[in-house]
Amino acid sequence: MPPLSILPVVILIVGGMGFIGMNTALRLVEVGEKVVVTQHSTRRVPEELEKKVGGQVFTARMDVANVYEVFDVVRRHEVDSIINLMAPPARSVSTQADYQLYTAGLANVLEAARVFGLRRVSLGSSVGVYNGLPQGPFREDVGLPVHSPTQVSAFKKGMEMHAHYYAAQAQLDVVALRIGSIYGPRYYSMHNPISRVCHAAAKNTAPDFSDRPDGKIFEEDQADWTYVKDVARGIQMLHTAERLPHRVYNIASGRASSNKDIVRAVLKAVPGARCAVLKPGRTPGTSINPATDLSRIKTDVGYEPEHTLETGIRAYIDWLRKNPQ
Repeated sequence: MPPLSILPVVILIVGGMGFIGMNTALRLVEVGEKVVVTQHSTRRVPEELEKKVGGQVFTARMDVANVYEVFDVVRRHEVDSIINLMAPPARSVSTQADYQLYTAGLANVLEAARVFGLRRVSLGSSVGVYNGLPQGPFREDVGLPVHSPTQVSAFKKGMEMHAHYYAAQAQLDVVALRIGSIYGPRYYSMHNPISRVCHAAAKNTAPDFSDRPDGKIFEEDQADWTYVKDVARGIQMLHTAERLPHRVYNIASGRASSNKDIVRAVLKAVPGARCAVLKPGRTPGTSINPATDLSRIKTDVGYEPEHTLETGIRAYIDWLRKNPQ
């Protein structure tokens, strides 16, 4: 008798047509996984995935705040596990809408995992939960400040606490992924400074910071800037791991880069780029050396970021020249 074929499991990516979601879907497909990517209002399927729709890739219209729609997608596609990357737009519609997404949406994903006995739920959290700590590098076991003045810092911390409590009560495998400050292909909102500078360099124009005081950014402001393909690979490695000894993981570059470092890397990639956007100093109250510690993810799944700031920015600008946005 011939051996039975083993069908690939199906991974549902909630928010799969967002920036991180699309790159994560591409990574999972590259390593042979079968994925369902959800859309709420916008359908943006990269050409590389469009070719595989109906075979290795499926799309599903789904409002994560509607429990019936979540259950229907999980049931119809025989989903094995969920990567939950839901998030409001960078410039949110309303605080009420944000609350609805993060509370009802989270509860629906977790309840679907309980009802259907899913293998794992990976939650897209953020290194923004460390905001307010005076100095990095930040380890996953550090105590987080209660004060949370931004949407990301407030909702991501709340999401982690609620999800881990729910998981403990329902015996679910839930892991929170604290994702670095990301940039790279398919970033659309233009909210972060690194993408504005890279887009401008690719088009040979001046970056637009008219929404910032003086039209400039502080040269010493830092973040753990991480190329999105590194983030996608880290998500894939953690989500598909057979066992994980921890419930929280940093996925980032492991180093703090300043706006001055960004401009320097852009000028190296595009000599003569118009980058007169810096002013001295740093934003008051920001953390010093806000790098994340990657010891946990390196030990448990062997993750190492493949890109430096220079190689990531060069790759991003090259991509933008071939794929104008």
